[in-house]
Amino acid sequence: MNTKIEHDFGVGDHVVYPAHGVGVVVGVETQEVVGTALEVYVITFDHEKMTLRVPTKKARTAGLRALAEGNVVFQALTTLKGRARVKRTMWSRRAQEYEAKINSGDLISIAEVVRDLHRSDSQPEQSYSERQLYESALDRMAREVAAIERIDRDAAITLLHKSLQKAA
Repeated sequence: MNTKIEHDFGVGDHVVYPAHGVGVVVGVETQEVVGTALEVYVITFDHEKMTLRVPTKKARTAGLRALAEGNVVFQALTTLKGRARVKRTMWSRRAQEYEAKINSGDLISIAEVVRDLHRSDSQPEQSYSERQLYESALDRMAREVAAIERIDRDAAITLLHKSLQKAA
């Protein structure tokens, strides 16, 4: 009796894991955990030099998803062109909110962080922590756009910067 198990993702698929961004499924393995066979996706994240194993049955609830579809990318790029929305709350609270948006894995939420923390050359310098969050969000967004558009990360950053310039 040969039963083929259907998977949401196949070997070679680009996927997004909320806390780590874009990775590639390099295999599906069965591992024994506490005497139970557990099937896992093996995902590599080259930019972090990391391999992650996510149980196939829990992949969706863990937030693992396919790359964003075209309309979501369009919405995210449109978000970059909008006006920055900066709440008048303490920086520590805003920083937590930005961090949560980045780690949500949602491309549009990440675009909001990029938009809100972007500074043009004519604007005052960012603080170190603002710069770190901005770079983290920009990198996360660029890696997904690069994988979708089949371009490298630097070309994706150039594309994102063009959208940000249109807002200024």
